[in-house]
Amino acid sequence: MDKIRILLCDDHAMVRQGIAALVAGEPDMEVVAQVTRGEDAVSRTIELVPDVVLMDIGLPGINGLEATSQIIKSLPQARVLILTVHDREDYLFRGLKAGACGYVLKGADVNDLLAAIRVVHAGEMFIYPSMTRKLVADYVTRAQAGEGRDTYNGLTAREREVLHYLADGKTAGHIAEMLHLSPHTVRSHRENLMKKLNLHSKAEVIKYALRHGFLDSGS
Repeated sequence: MDKIRILLCDDHAMVRQGIAALVAGEPDMEVVAQVTRGEDAVSRTIELVPDVVLMDIGLPGINGLEATSQIIKSLPQARVLILTVHDREDYLFRGLKAGACGYVLKGADVNDLLAAIRVVHAGEMFIYPSMTRKLVADYVTRAQAGEGRDTYNGLTAREREVLHYLADGKTAGHIAEMLHLSPHTVRSHRENLMKKLNLHSKAEVIKYALRHGFLDSGS
């Protein structure tokens, strides 16, 4: 069985050592590199192409959000999981906008962290439960204000299907297979729905889906 190759970026030695020890006890995971700076996370990720990058936010040099953005620009397929002490919605949305696939708090149970690594590696999203409550509260506020209803109702049934799959992390190729369409047709639907919803990136699609209740944040 191939192991999930993890690059760990955190400037606290005790955190790195603790996570490395935890991962060492899992038969399907291994830490392939440990770094302390955002710049090193970018360069080593490009060099090693790990399966999952565990990224702290507060780092010397460029912070973890900027490092995540640079990684995704160089390796769009990279899976970055934010691991932070910041229990704040603005950091969550900034992380998603940067291209992260998940957000876990450092106070999480070790089993939650291991589950998050496996979920992100499998191509899905993982949002820590306490952050999900914040997202739900944000969604309720916006829903009560009527935000997004008219634009979403303006999507065709097929565009809504594609939106849900995109928000779930599926690629155009995977969506094409599931809906029995050509990749070109799926890309056309994607472009049309993003134009209608005024979205400009995959991160914005995910953020929109989270806010409007189309994505299961705990999976």
